[in-house]
Amino acid sequence: MAGKAPSRQTTKQHATRLWPLLALNFFMADMQSGIGPFVSVFLLERGWASGLIGTAMTIGNIAGMLITTPVGGLIDATRHKRLWVILPGVAVVGASSIILLWQSFWAVAASQIATSVAGAAIVPAVTGITLGMVKQRGFNRQNGLNQAFNHAGNMVGAAASGYLGWQFGYFSVFLLAAFFGAITVACVLMIPPSSIDDHAARGGKEDDPKSEHSGLSVLLKHKPLLVLALSLAVFHLGNAAIIPLYGMAAVAGRQANGPSFVATTIVVAQGTMIIASVLGMRAAEGRSYWPILLVSFLVLPLRGLLAYFLTGWWGVVPVEILDGIGTGLQSVAVPGMVARSLSGTGRVNLAQGAVITVQGAGAAVSPALGGWIAEWIGFSPTFLVLGALGLAAVGSWVMLGSAVRKY
Repeated sequence: MAGKAPSRQTTKQHATRLWPLLALNFFMADMQSGIGPFVSVFLLERGWASGLIGTAMTIGNIAGMLITTPVGGLIDATRHKRLWVILPGVAVVGASSIILLWQSFWAVAASQIATSVAGAAIVPAVTGITLGMVKQRGFNRQNGLNQAFNHAGNMVGAAASGYLGWQFGYFSVFLLAAFFGAITVACVLMIPPSSIDDHAARGGKEDDPKSEHSGLSVLLKHKPLLVLALSLAVFHLGNAAIIPLYGMAAVAGRQANGPSFVATTIVVAQGTMIIASVLGMRAAEGRSYWPILLVSFLVLPLRGLLAYFLTGWWGVVPVEILDGIGTGLQSVAVPGMVARSLSGTGRVNLAQGAVITVQGAGAAVSPALGGWIAEWIGFSPTFLVLGALGLAAVGSWVMLGSAVRKY
């Protein structure tokens, strides 16, 4: 009968079909980063200077930044989106092993390049898979759940990595990432290819499957996308360096054990992100993402201020709770705004890649900027400089708000 509501059995089948997607987001979190969060303290304990560490990380971030947009375009075009999760995951595990075996500058830089390139592919691939499974109408809620599970996976992985690193050394952290990687591959293979609508997955017009897709020039003509990318780039220029610098400040001052301290910062932040992503998802239902992103930008100046006054274990909880709020809100709002504003163009994953590229420009420079400033004026004043960039992000978001407020 026309107009009949979905049966309870149909709803149950739909929920069952989405569980592999949620499990994928949970387990890919630790696999995606490998030993990435522990790299800075791992190298610091082996005699590296903070500026050199930041430079190696920046090289990797630049590589990821350059590849993300074309990868997004390829994910729009391909009918094998699951493969774009599997291959990068394997690459991350391999990249982590390089750092464990060789600590020369170029070996570390090569590892960071591989990790960044792989991470650049996984994010738009999962976005495309999600959009293809639940369509535009269900994307906000499903993406919010995806992010909550992803943050939970990061939290569990970080806690386990911190304990294993403390008890058995960094090699055990690598083994855990490899184990999560194997489960991730199994989860993505449990998603039937037939459940992914390739036309919907790229943000095409859902009421016209044969509609033409917008040209690549949409990236330069779509003002909301440009405003979003600019504000995120400025934000991440200040934000990306704070976690590694905070860990280095504590370890250098002999206030903390490297692996356990880094793990604690991640656990606190990711636990907060779970709550923030769910709240962000609910706040965006039927509303604009603009105020959600505004709140996320305002968090950075407060975080920089607290990091200045509180170092070591005393500052972990408040500083990382603020990180969790900002990042958790953005994890829902950024892909949601891109999918909503580009709906019907068929270029959602390309645009997602472009936004990640531009914000990655800020994140790529941030570790080197923060590392060299820290060598010049010390760790604590550097946090104030990085936090001030959050005010610049707020300024651009408010002044150019007319282009993005409706999304």
